[in-house]
Amino acid sequence: MSTDTSDADNDLRERITNFLRRNFPQIQMHGGSAAISHLDRETGEVHVQLGGACSGCGISPMTIQAIKSRMVKEIPEIETVHADTGAAAGADGDLGGTGGGTSPSFPGETADGGDDEGPQAPF
Repeated sequence: MSTDTSDADNDLRERITNFLRRNFPQIQMHGGSAAISHLDRETGEVHVQLGGACSGCGISPMTIQAIKSRMVKEIPEIETVHADTGAAAGADGDLGGTGGGTSPSFPGETADGGDDEGPQAPF
């Protein structure tokens, strides 16, 4: 990987991290965490892992949906966002989660990839 590519990856990773901190401060305020588990700049795909208090939190599906819908709108290089909690790890990645399991469905997701954002989180 060239230095330019590495710098671009680091810049994009930093912008995603800042996006999460700026748009979802309540994650940390409530004892949760959000981390990038995988970033593919070429395909515009990012995997975000929510942990800590997010695992098992009843509002985490709405937080995940909000992250998915907002990030692709705010960061042009990102086309696809995969996000999950340790309790729901599986198809979207397993960062210290329970291993195995199934990928949850989230409010507002449609089988045809429509624009329905589902219910809005209270933040």
